[in-house]
Amino acid sequence: MCGIVGAVSFRDVVPILVEGLLRLEYRGYDSAGIVILGEDIQRVRSVGRVAEMQTRANAQDLHGLVGIGHTRWATHGGVTESNAHPLISRDEIAVVHNGIIENHDAQRARLKSLGYEFESQTDTEVIAHLVHYHYSQTSDLFTAVRNAVKELAGAYAIGVVSLKAPDVVICARMGCPLLIGLGDNENFVASDVSAVLSATRRVIYLEEGDAAE
Repeated sequence: MCGIVGAVSFRDVVPILVEGLLRLEYRGYDSAGIVILGEDIQRVRSVGRVAEMQTRANAQDLHGLVGIGHTRWATHGGVTESNAHPLISRDEIAVVHNGIIENHDAQRARLKSLGYEFESQTDTEVIAHLVHYHYSQTSDLFTAVRNAVKELAGAYAIGVVSLKAPDVVICARMGCPLLIGLGDNENFVASDVSAVLSATRRVIYLEEGDAAE
């Protein structure tokens, strides 16, 4: 098991994401990471406990109003920082993912033929590049995510952010739980309600095949 959190807020989302990931520690994991949108994509990842990742984020003085985070339990690829989420495509799209993409080998080969380079052994990096590809075709992040997940076989719950759409988080699910937390001037996405309870009690559970912005 592993966990996803995401936030769009009027306040700094770094402590929100870290607290959400700490609340998901019980699910089990071997690495953790967060992405914050600023002038560029700012990413902090570490093998081990969320506290280690938090220390690195504090050392980098990381702040922002939009971000996503993840605790990973290795399935495709070893327990390394390069395999930890979030995964990034061309310094523009960042993705966190729970689940297993069964057709990742075929998609990886196709994306390589389109010029995409892979930096990890994960099936998740396929999603990041697929979203980037479709975003380059549509210029709409929500549509790009919807088009990308149509090409995935397997189970997924994903959170996606883009430098070109710096005020939204897109999420989608199939076969893995995902929910949206509704706050005041802020919204959240999480794989487990415990991650958002300190911020809101208003929750929407996504149904199978749902996507949301």
